[in-house]
Amino acid sequence: MNLHTTKILNVDDNDGARYAKTRILQSAGFDVIEAANGTDALELVAEHHPALVLLDVKLPDINGIEVCRRIKSNPDSSMVLVLQTSAALTGRADKIRGLEGGADNYLAAPIEADELIANVNALVRMRLTQAELRDSEERFRQITDNIDDVFWMFSVPDGALVYVSPAYPALWGRSVEALRAQPNAWLDAVHPDDRARMAQCWEQLAAEPHYDEEFRFAGPDGKTRWVRDRLFPVRGQRGDVYRVARVTSDITARKEMEALLRAADRNKNQFLATLAHELRNPLSPIRNAAALLGATDDGGGERQARAREVITRQVDHLAHLVDDLLDVARISEGKIVLRTEDVDLGAVIAQAIETAGPLITARGHRLDVRLPEQQVWVAGDPVRLAQSIGNLLHNAAKFTPKGGDITVSASLADEQHVRISVHDNGIGIAEENLPRVFAMFAQVDVPPDRAPEGLGIGLSLVSHLLELHGGRLMAESPGIGLGSTFTVELPLLRVAPAEAALECIPAADAGGSGMRVLLVDDNIDAMEMMGFLLAEMGYETWTTADAAQIETLALHHRPQVIVLDIGLPGMDGYQVARRIKKNPALAGIRLVAHTGYGSPEDRKRAMDAGFDAHLVKPAELPDLERALKG
Repeated sequence: MNLHTTKILNVDDNDGARYAKTRILQSAGFDVIEAANGTDALELVAEHHPALVLLDVKLPDINGIEVCRRIKSNPDSSMVLVLQTSAALTGRADKIRGLEGGADNYLAAPIEADELIANVNALVRMRLTQAELRDSEERFRQITDNIDDVFWMFSVPDGALVYVSPAYPALWGRSVEALRAQPNAWLDAVHPDDRARMAQCWEQLAAEPHYDEEFRFAGPDGKTRWVRDRLFPVRGQRGDVYRVARVTSDITARKEMEALLRAADRNKNQFLATLAHELRNPLSPIRNAAALLGATDDGGGERQARAREVITRQVDHLAHLVDDLLDVARISEGKIVLRTEDVDLGAVIAQAIETAGPLITARGHRLDVRLPEQQVWVAGDPVRLAQSIGNLLHNAAKFTPKGGDITVSASLADEQHVRISVHDNGIGIAEENLPRVFAMFAQVDVPPDRAPEGLGIGLSLVSHLLELHGGRLMAESPGIGLGSTFTVELPLLRVAPAEAALECIPAADAGGSGMRVLLVDDNIDAMEMMGFLLAEMGYETWTTADAAQIETLALHHRPQVIVLDIGLPGMDGYQVARRIKKNPALAGIRLVAHTGYGSPEDRKRAMDAGFDAHLVKPAELPDLERALKG
C-alpha cells in the first residue's frame, strides 16, 4: 500500500495554521480533508474513515483531547491514528495528558514541515504494520477455527493456555473455560495406559518443548479415540522459547484401518497354513493308495478296488478345493456369469444332498429333509444354487461330531421369498464370531480337540453367490457346542402343485517284520490306506478314529508304535501323547506324529508333548519306515 494515497483529516480552528499544514501534507502526496472544530471532525471521521487525524488541542467547541478520546472509544474508529498538535510553549504535562488520552503521538508548535511529514509517515507505517498483523491473526484464526485438528498455544515456562481452537471441545468434549482454569486438564481424558507418558512430556515442557506422540483418550461419547499430538517451540527475537504450539490430529480411522490390515494379515497367514494342511490331508491317502495298487498278492483285488475308490474321492476333494479358490478369484474380478433359468427348488436340494451325501454317510449323521408340499420355483443358476446348499450341508457334516443330526428344510417366508435352512447339532459358533463367519479366509475359533478345517472361503463364496441371485445368507447359533443354523433366502418365482415328493435320504450307520502298529486318524481314507500298505509290508496293524479308545486298544494289542494324527475329535494328539507317556504300562511305546502342520513350531510342540518322530502329510514311504523303526 502506498503511504501517500492515505487520507488525512486536518483539524484546526486557526485558518492560517490549518492551511499551512494542509499544503505541507498535500505536497507530500497525502489526500487531505479539513475540519475547523471538534464536532465536524467527529462527523468526518465517521463518514470518511481517515487513516490519521492531525488534531489541534485547542478547539472552539470540544477540547482536542476529548475528541481524541471519543475517536478511540468508538469501535468503528478505534484504529484511526491521532497525531495531536498544540501551540508553542506547551508544557510537558500537556503532552503527557494528550498521550494518555489516546493520542498516538504529540507535536508542539512551531512544527517544521519535514518533522510533520516524518511523524505522519511513521504513524501510517505503524498503522499498516498493525493492519497486516491483524490480517495475519484473522487468517490464522479462520484456519484454526475451521479445521478438525486441535490447535493449542501455551506459554513457557508456566504452561498457561494462550489459545485453543474450537476443535478442542468438539473432540475432547470438555469446555475451554475449564482448560483455561487448569491447562493440564486435557490429561484427565487420556487413557490410563498412556497418561503417565503424556504427563511426563507435559512436565518437561520448558526443558524439552517438542515431541511427536500418539495416545488414546476417551471422547465425548465415551469411546476410545486415537490422536497424534505434536508440540513445537515458538521462539522470540533473541531465540528463547516463550511459547509452545500443539497440533492434535484425530487418527482413530487410521488406527482402525491398521487393525483391520493386521487382522487381514493374520487371516492370510492362517489361510496359508490351513491351505497346506488341507492339501496334505488328501495327498496322504492318495500316495498310500497308489503304493497299494503296486502291491500284488492273492487278496489284492479287493484292496486295490478300495484304493481306487480312495484315490477318486480324495482327488475329487482336491478338485473341490481348487474350484472354490478359482470361484473366489472369479467373484473378486466380477467374472462369474450366472446361467439363469426357472429352477425347481426340490431338485436343487436333491442335487446338494447327493453332493454332500458321502461325507454325511461316512460320519454316520442322520439327515432329515423337510420340503413344502407345493413345488417351489426360483430364478437362478441350478448348478450354483446346488453348490451353495451343498456347501452348507458339507460344513454341517464336517463340523458335527460323528452320529449327529442334520436337518435341511425349505419353506415359504412370505409371498415373495423362500427360505432354505441347514441346521445341525454340531460345534456351534460363539456369538462374537457370528458377524465374521462370511468374511473371506476367516477361520472361527475351534475347540482345542480339533484342527481348523477348510480354507475359510466356503461361506464367503456361498454368500456372494446368493447375493448374485438377489438373495442372502444368514447364520445363527446359540453358542459353542449348541449347533448352528444357516438360512438361505431367495426371491420366489412361483409355486405349483407338487409333481413328486423328494424322499428323505437317510445317512448310513457309522458302522515290516511283524511290528505291531496302531494307527489313529479321523481321516478314515488316510488311515485305511496306511493300514493296507503297512499290512502289505508285513506290519500288524490296528486302526481307530476315536481318541477315547487309544489307551484301551494299546493295552489290549500292545503295539510297538502308535502313528497318531494331531487333530482328533474329542482330544488333540498332544494331549493323547502326554497321557500315553504318563501311563507306566504304555510309556515305552514309540509315538509318531502324522499331521498336516509342518512348521518348526509344530515339530517342537510335538516333541515337547512326548512324540518320538514327526511326519508331515503325505509322508514318504522311506520316512514312514524310518519313523516306525526309529
